Amino acid sequence: MLKKKIETKIDWHEIETVMLDMDGTLLDKHFDDYFWEEHVPAVYAQLNGLNFWDAYDKLMGKYRSKEGTLEWTDIDYWSKELGLNIAEMKDKMNHLIQVHPFVIDFLKFCQQNLKKIYLVTNAHSKTLAIKMANTDIEPYFDRIVCSEEIGVAKEDPVFWEKLEKLLNIDCEKSLLADDNEDVLQSAEKYGVKYLIYVAKSSSKKPVVYSRKFPSIIFFKELLPTDYNSDQKI
Repeated sequence: MLKKKIETKIDWHEIETVMLDMDGTLLDKHFDDYFWEEHVPAVYAQLNGLNFWDAYDKLMGKYRSKEGTLEWTDIDYWSKELGLNIAEMKDKMNHLIQVHPFVIDFLKFCQQNLKKIYLVTNAHSKTLAIKMANTDIEPYFDRIVCSEEIGVAKEDPVFWEKLEKLLNIDCEKSLLADDNEDVLQSAEKYGVKYLIYVAKSSSKKPVVYSRKFPSIIFFKELLPTDYNSDQKI
């Protein structure tokens, strides 16, 4: 674990666009970790006559083989691959979907200060619908973009090229916050200037700072020290 984090230095007057990942960044990744690493293996094991750990090892191998691709988050793909109704299983566990602390404060700050706010996620559209229905964050976004709409995952620099054209954004005046360093590196390679790593993606896991990117634990760290919800910068 990296003990000392790279500090964030942001001049909000220079930023026009705020792009935010969903799972692990705005939402507690505990839901996803529990679902894919505990619940799905348990159901898969029972369905296929396996013990839990054999099912777990088999599924982890399948997951890893699709990491960084559109299939990684495509619940239709995984439903077919595993013989399970993933969307239905997720919806039944929606009580575990939680927004990280201070996210709403940060979204309000960005909205009050007339920043364009985009949710930019690899999540499948069906997963997105479940999570938006169980949180209060959707109204804050000017637009939501899933990687399936772009045609490649965020780990591919082509994603950012296509996104820039789609949203007509200026990368030099844009901020991206994500809990995935590969995604941040991809955005950096394309030219997104302000990159923030979310160091505590899950409420159940320890803080791990990035070795390369400025890191935060909570979004309040990006707010001006004298900020209150009634004032603009």
